[in-house]
Amino acid sequence: MNRPWKPSPTIRASFALHAAAGVAAIAHPPAWPWALGAIAVNHAFLAGLGFWPRSTLLGPNMLRLPEASVRRGEIALTLDDGPDPAATPAMLDILDRYGAKASFFCVGIRAVQYPDLIGEIAQRGHGVENHSNGHSNWFTLYGLRRLRREVESAQDTLFRLSGRRPRYFRAPSGLRNPLLDPVIARLGLRYVAWTRRGFDTVSGKPGQVLARLSRGLAAGDILLMHDGGCALTPAGRPVALEVLPRLLELIYARGLKCVSLPTGGP
Repeated sequence: MNRPWKPSPTIRASFALHAAAGVAAIAHPPAWPWALGAIAVNHAFLAGLGFWPRSTLLGPNMLRLPEASVRRGEIALTLDDGPDPAATPAMLDILDRYGAKASFFCVGIRAVQYPDLIGEIAQRGHGVENHSNGHSNWFTLYGLRRLRREVESAQDTLFRLSGRRPRYFRAPSGLRNPLLDPVIARLGLRYVAWTRRGFDTVSGKPGQVLARLSRGLAAGDILLMHDGGCALTPAGRPVALEVLPRLLELIYARGLKCVSLPTGGP
């Protein structure tokens, strides 16, 4: 179900600047280079904001769980860039062993490659969420038409394979496109980032990854790990598989519980 798009104050200010620049150029033609320059600077500013994953300037951004989840002592575990046959099945087994739930932010083209894994994630009671169709490094620079195709294609694929429409979206590498908000609003998606991340695609040292995820761990946190594209330990094992059991033990030792993202509306 779609939802109304409400432009953020930053986007509304950008609209106003474009309108003022147009009026100035029409009313006083010699001013058009200045008007064009102001628009170019504005576009560069908006593009730059896309490289700030936890920013709310481009639109709503879920950084923590709602207050009801905090009161219940919940922490959300999110896993990006899968599914991956080398890591996803093992992560599902670990989660089952600890009675934990997670939200898997899946890439559309990888879901098509490994459809059984999407079904398995959903069957075991975890969330299947939208992480774009191709996970392109150029996502933040896409125009509106290509952006729509990218998000809608993944949404359709993941719905078909999991039996449930994703409710959340996370941009590739967290790099948010300034044009993204009306696209995900039309699909009823809510944008989500994280409270903290382990950088498990960069570091193959389990102790370092665990320390980043557990520092200041508290109810309401949204944690980011990966079941796809993980760095490898010296033994050649995806580092997330080494970290996850230890992380879950820490969570439960602190009287908290690990859940998927809320399934209710935004």
